[in-house]
Amino acid sequence: MNVKILKKRICGAALGLSVWAAAGIAAPIPVWAGEVQDEALTAEEEPISAAEGETDAWLQNTQPPQIEGLEYQSAMELDFAQCFRVYYYKDGYAVADIYGGDRFLVVPEDMPVPEGLDETITVLQRPLNRVYLAATSAMSLYDALDALDYIDMSGTDASGWYVENAARALEEGDILFAGKYSEPDYELLLEEECSLALESTMIYHVPKVKEMIEDLGIPVLVERSSYESHPLGRTEWIKLYGLLTDKESEAKAYFDSQKEMVSALDDFTNTEQTVVYFYVSQDGRVVVKDSSDYIARMIELAGGRYAFSDLVNSEGKTSSVNMTMEDFYQTAVEADYLVYNAAIDRTLESIDELLAKSELFADFKAVKEGNVWCSGKALYQSTDRLGNAILDFHNMLTGGEESQMTFFTKVSGLS
Repeated sequence: MNVKILKKRICGAALGLSVWAAAGIAAPIPVWAGEVQDEALTAEEEPISAAEGETDAWLQNTQPPQIEGLEYQSAMELDFAQCFRVYYYKDGYAVADIYGGDRFLVVPEDMPVPEGLDETITVLQRPLNRVYLAATSAMSLYDALDALDYIDMSGTDASGWYVENAARALEEGDILFAGKYSEPDYELLLEEECSLALESTMIYHVPKVKEMIEDLGIPVLVERSSYESHPLGRTEWIKLYGLLTDKESEAKAYFDSQKEMVSALDDFTNTEQTVVYFYVSQDGRVVVKDSSDYIARMIELAGGRYAFSDLVNSEGKTSSVNMTMEDFYQTAVEADYLVYNAAIDRTLESIDELLAKSELFADFKAVKEGNVWCSGKALYQSTDRLGNAILDFHNMLTGGEESQMTFFTKVSGLS
């Protein structure tokens, strides 16, 4: 273990134990005790819906909060994102309003917190440069802003990151592994004087953890980029992180560059070629995305048709749908392209490996015509480059060069 990391954790534990003792609470066992093997986060984070009444109220209420002593000026311009809003006030104050009802007052450095603030509004005082980041989708956006120095701790260790700069920062000790979202190292959060815990909706699986972090005086922001219906809506969350890092102009410029990539396809006539995005689970079932998923939307924006265009997950908690190979066969056998989801399963090196999962794949049109592709493992952590991913799909559908693609590789034929 990196000496710097070990030293910080030992110091953090000592400080944390004294805090728990002073509060008369039995100290929890540090999550780093012994050998830590964090789960690799390669899959999409599962959305957890807020209560229906809460979301309805949020969607209907677009009025900026009235805050005593602050003068409202304007709202952030958003092109695609629908799951957060930002309201600007005089003297650099801003309110970030997150889908589901959480609101945060961003207070400029060395400026006072307004008195009589509504208790439903959480204060975020700049500089927010000691962040515990457990929402994997946000790391690439911080990286795109050249703002990794704002991330002090991570909920994923170095081996779980496909954001190269983040992995390097963890290996070198510039970012500390502070336990995964469900088992954070509370002592380390205290010792590092954590200014913000940035969580995904997975935190709602363990509500006591969220409550514990907040009881320590650390604000928790649950980001909801995975709820965005448009792929670029996810990327546009960079504007929120630009607000938190005081890099709003950089955030806008970066987002505009991604938007411009996709805008170039606006007048493209759809190829009408069908695409299947899937993987085969260990029990032999096939997992695909339903028609509401952002992957399906990217295929449409790229000039293709998602083969499972009428598929809806009736459970509604996630956009992934499990089905038997036989059911999958009925729709996918005549699809023009197969794209294997290697973010979940291992990368396909050849068609032989696909046939080893099921001999039925030999009947598929895409296999016979050599149109089988594999997504890279970095795709789900690359929220900053979804414009590039859409262009990859477009190049795939139009015979573009594989060397020009960011995330996809063609699977070689039979050996």
